[in-house]
Amino acid sequence: MGRREALAVLLAVVLAAAAAPGEADAAKGKAKGKYRALFNFGDSLADAGNLIANGVPDILATARLPYGQTYFGKPTGRCSDGRLVVDHLAQEFGLPLLPPSKANHSDFRYGANFAITGATALDTPYFEARGLGAVVWNSGALMTQIQWFRDLKPFFCNSTKEECKEFYANSLFVVGEFGGNDYNAPLFAGKGLTEAYKFMPDVIQGISDGVEELIAEGAVDLIVPGVMPTGCFPVYLNMLDMPAHEYGARSGCIRQYNTFSWVHNAHLKKALEKLRPKYPNVRIIYGDYYTPVVQFMLQPEKFG
Repeated sequence: MGRREALAVLLAVVLAAAAAPGEADAAKGKAKGKYRALFNFGDSLADAGNLIANGVPDILATARLPYGQTYFGKPTGRCSDGRLVVDHLAQEFGLPLLPPSKANHSDFRYGANFAITGATALDTPYFEARGLGAVVWNSGALMTQIQWFRDLKPFFCNSTKEECKEFYANSLFVVGEFGGNDYNAPLFAGKGLTEAYKFMPDVIQGISDGVEELIAEGAVDLIVPGVMPTGCFPVYLNMLDMPAHEYGARSGCIRQYNTFSWVHNAHLKKALEKLRPKYPNVRIIYGDYYTPVVQFMLQPEKFG
């Protein structure tokens, strides 16, 4: 198991414990059979091959080894050396690995993975209006992925309306994480955190709107993960040259960027709290990606 997959295992355990009846049940394997299907939406952290479904660009590193080498033995379009969080989640619930939604002739009886590399919570025009059209690589924003879901609905369930309602009510919807690529746009453009903070209310609203759209489509159980600690990302650690005091003494992560991610997650939790009274028969769960990643950074040897 490689490092990226080890992290995926850790995050999947967190989500499975949240979605299962109880953490003890998940640990004992009782989560198997809880859901009839799994539907996943997200970006490169969850893309299982949608980006390469219509051909592999020569410049795409994820289409070459070492990607995919530790589990599949070949690249699959996943941005990992092995499985993703959603792969482990599917296996935890006794479901097959989800096919990418764009893969032709796939078996969608147990759900689909709509995630695609570069995805954002907000649509491309939002970034273009702010002069960031050249730096955002949006191949399928959240609302676009939800439309892909609508388009494939006949392949998931073609029974009666009531039977399909029951099918979706007994399925798990994983919405994200979203936000990372939205914030990358101003940060990669050199605009800094001050500008990125201005995006936050719109990003949070975009995620909240997406959750409501999926509820309208029949979702009853949803997990909405927050973002990981941005200050621990190698891309920012290499891109930024900060004073020594800006780095965590133990983690080596950039403090103010981790704070930014923490603030996003705090706002996301509040947004989900506002939705719960509005939909009393729907379970909306916040998925904590932040804490496990920090643990992984502080004690990598504990996780192999």
